[in-house]
Amino acid sequence: MISHVVLPAVVPPAVLRASSADFYLPLSWNVVEDVRQVLSFPFMVNAVRAGTVAAVLAGVVGWFMVARRQSFIGHTVAVVGFPGAAGAVWLGMSATYGFFAFAVIAAALIALASGSGHDGQAPGEDSAVTGTVHAAAVALGFLFTSLYGGFTGSATALLFGSFLGVTAGQVQLLLAVAAVAVLALVVLARPLLFATVDPAVAAARGVPVRAVSVAFLLLLAVAAAEVAQVTGTLLVFALLVVPAATAQALTPRPAASLALTVVIGIVIIWAALFVAFYRPYPIGFVLTTFAFAAYLAAVTWRYRARALTRLRTRLSPAGGGWATGRATDARDAGVPS
Repeated sequence: MISHVVLPAVVPPAVLRASSADFYLPLSWNVVEDVRQVLSFPFMVNAVRAGTVAAVLAGVVGWFMVARRQSFIGHTVAVVGFPGAAGAVWLGMSATYGFFAFAVIAAALIALASGSGHDGQAPGEDSAVTGTVHAAAVALGFLFTSLYGGFTGSATALLFGSFLGVTAGQVQLLLAVAAVAVLALVVLARPLLFATVDPAVAAARGVPVRAVSVAFLLLLAVAAAEVAQVTGTLLVFALLVVPAATAQALTPRPAASLALTVVIGIVIIWAALFVAFYRPYPIGFVLTTFAFAAYLAAVTWRYRARALTRLRTRLSPAGGGWATGRATDARDAGVPS
């Protein structure tokens, strides 16, 4: 996401399709050749790099966010990035700086006003404070868009995402921010996990639960601002929540589900960029559709696995089910075993 969308020298099929209902480059169904064609455009290479960086950061931060049940805060700080980006564009600056600045400020305000994690209380959010910040952010964003004439198309990109015009400089900035955030999360991971699982015991053991909670909210704001530049502010959940929820539905092991979260996020963003290049559908819609499909498949698999486990328990001799009953009937009838 940038302050001014710059079309590449060679316009992708999706853009060409937008100007002509009958013209777009078809898929060859040769995956290697199709991928090579996508990566032959520098703007698509930058989009893939930026999306990958965002997916990794969203995966590691989103996993803790889902575990701490702070999804509403994650959505709010992402939405706050909208007025930040809109205001930056209005002032002639890059929207990237507006995303990060407003998201971090909002996270700090929510942390200070809500008192999340204070005195060993369970991690969560003050819904009133978060909702107030959310409403004010949306109103401020539309104020900035109204002050900037001819901003409708850019506002749509800020809200729902776009992969056009991502520059190499932006990729480097996103990579630097993500590296610092991931390093900070590595340092914070053990006390954060302890405070997430049992905040009261963590506080009794000397873990600064309040400080850990505030630090995590700031990292969450950075991750949300970074993801919003790919998905748009309204569809941040596609990378920040859904991969983590999908992974946690597949396995209860923290390390395995964290790694799986990152892998799922990367696969989703790559697949979405590939489809958005060849088809006239917005990147936010494609990405969210793939994410939802992955989550639906994971939940279905978990339900089937639990149903089979319950069925085996009922039918096993130890479970006292059908098998035990048949064996008892056979003994009563004098049938040798």
